[in-house]
Amino acid sequence: MDSENTKVLDLGCGDGDLLEHLKDSKNVNGFGIEIDISKANKCLRRNIPVMQCDIDEGIKDFDDLDFDIAIMANSIQCLKNPNLALQNILNISNKCIVTLPNFAHWSCRLDLFLGKMPVTKNLPVPWYETKNIHLCTIKDFEELCHNLDLQVIEKLYLNNNFKESTLTKLLPNLFAAEGVYLIERK
Repeated sequence: MDSENTKVLDLGCGDGDLLEHLKDSKNVNGFGIEIDISKANKCLRRNIPVMQCDIDEGIKDFDDLDFDIAIMANSIQCLKNPNLALQNILNISNKCIVTLPNFAHWSCRLDLFLGKMPVTKNLPVPWYETKNIHLCTIKDFEELCHNLDLQVIEKLYLNNNFKESTLTKLLPNLFAAEGVYLIERK
């Protein structure tokens, strides 16, 4: 997002922190979608335009390519139909940034080996409190993009300190705690 007035759609925007940051630092025109009415109301109190709706039920109130870029930060794993959501998002946006926790990270594997569900920096709550319903791995997400005929323009594999390292680049499925992708239709 190099230019001012870029039209940004933040899906699962929470209370609007990211949109507020982008508006202040990059002068973007941002709009949020949030399922939680209390978080949507927080956005409105902060003068952040937001629509309260369920992404799984479709994004109906926008025209094709209404946005320059969409952002889905750590929310794809909370959707019932992430594959359909990605296709719908790329109907209304040229590109989409997707971030997701990597369930194949070595610490998750160790927890599973020891007989319990992982609780990590990227998966911070116990399984019975999480909103996550479709946990996936780096490989799973890249395969989904391939199957949906989506092009990965850029990708970053981040460790627990949210930095790339030699290990995350070499073996991302094992050492990356989070994947960050910029995708578009082919």
